[in-house]
Amino acid sequence: MKLLFLGDIVGKPGLSAVLSAIPELRKELELDAVVVNAENAADGSGLMPRQFKQLIGCGIDAVTMGDHIYRRKEITEVLNSSDRIVKPANFPEAAPGRSWTTVSTEKGKIAVTSVLGRVYMNPVDCPFNALDRVIEEIGESAKYILVDIHAEATGDKQLLGRHLDGRVTAALGTHTHVPTDDATILPKGTAFQCDVGMCGPHDSILGRSVAPVLAVKTTFQPQHFHVATDDVRLCGAIIEASEDGTATSIKRFERKIT
Repeated sequence: MKLLFLGDIVGKPGLSAVLSAIPELRKELELDAVVVNAENAADGSGLMPRQFKQLIGCGIDAVTMGDHIYRRKEITEVLNSSDRIVKPANFPEAAPGRSWTTVSTEKGKIAVTSVLGRVYMNPVDCPFNALDRVIEEIGESAKYILVDIHAEATGDKQLLGRHLDGRVTAALGTHTHVPTDDATILPKGTAFQCDVGMCGPHDSILGRSVAPVLAVKTTFQPQHFHVATDDVRLCGAIIEASEDGTATSIKRFERKIT
C-alpha cells in the first residue's frame, strides 16, 4: 500500500494546486490512495460543498478537517451525507459528521479518522479516549488506518503518536502549516510526523499575506488577513505499508507548483 497524505489546503492557491496536481501525482508516484486535510480551503477558513466535490472529482479519496470544520455552515449537509469526509473524532456525538470512514482500494481498505489536540486549542473531548473508541469500532473492517492529528503542540502530537504506535498505519500531524523534519517509523511500526505542512503559498505567514499580519503585530491596528499567492507548494507525507497494515516507510513530500 502506498498513500499520500497532504496537509492543510489554504485558500484558492492551495486548492487550485491540489486540483491540478493530483491526477498526475497519482500516476507518477503510483499511489493507491490520497487523503487531504481541507479545513482551510475556503478563503483560508473552512470548506464549501463545491470545493469538496472538486477534491473528490480530481482523485482525492478522503478529506479530513480540523478546528475550522464548521466555519462554513454550507458544509454541514456534506458532513452528514458523505462517507468521504470526517469530523474530528473527539467532537461531541451530536456534532455534524462521522468520526471515521473507510476508503476501498485494490490493496485493501483504509480507515481514515482525525482528532483535535487540547494544548493551545479550543476545549474538546479526550483525543486518547476518542481514538481508542474509533480503533475498536474499526476492528477488522480495514487493514490500514490513517490518523490526522490536528494539533498545535508537538508534545500533544508526540504523545498521541506513541499512544497509537502499533495500532494504526500512520499518525500524521496537521494545523501548524509548518512541516517538521521528524518523519519516522515508531518502534511498533506506525509512521509518524509531527506536522506534514500545508498546501498553499509559502511566501506568507502560515498562508496569509505577510504585510497585514506584520502590521497588526507591530501596530495593533486590525486588518484583514488575505490569503497570499506566491510560492505555492504541496506538502505532505508518502507512506508505504505492508499487507498487515504496518508502515514500512515514510517520506516527507514537497512539490513546488509553477
